[in-house]
Amino acid sequence: MAQDMITLTIGKQKNIALIAHDNMKRELIDWCKTNEEILKKHFLCGTGTTAKMITEHTGLPVRGYNSGPLGGDQQIGAKVVEGRVDFIIFFSDPLTAQPHDPDVKALLRIAQVYDIPIANNKATADFLITSRYMDEEYNHVVQNFKKNVEDRAHSL
Repeated sequence: MAQDMITLTIGKQKNIALIAHDNMKRELIDWCKTNEEILKKHFLCGTGTTAKMITEHTGLPVRGYNSGPLGGDQQIGAKVVEGRVDFIIFFSDPLTAQPHDPDVKALLRIAQVYDIPIANNKATADFLITSRYMDEEYNHVVQNFKKNVEDRAHSL
């Protein structure tokens, strides 16, 4: 019988997603410039426009997915589920309504479900990027979702 909880490992080299709402893109680009030496040790991805702008302004290679309103947030969320994103920096704009707000909430929720570190402002991003865990593996215990699906299939 499978365990209810399993241990997942975030590797020494992180898969970091970089996301920013339009009014926050400049702040994220500046943050990436400040933390370029740390970020270049990791694999970077991001939503479309943000990824393109970070690469153009910093030279950091950032794999781009779709723009947030065109499904990019959901693509990043899917990568979290697949174990291919294990750290998210998302500079969200708390003062402007976003047409794709449900997608943003879904991304935040899935990061919580999979116990993925997520920063939604500069202060939190600064704390995370300077954590000792940035240079080492990190083990975290999460619910065994495969077992959960098997149990539900048998009980329904």
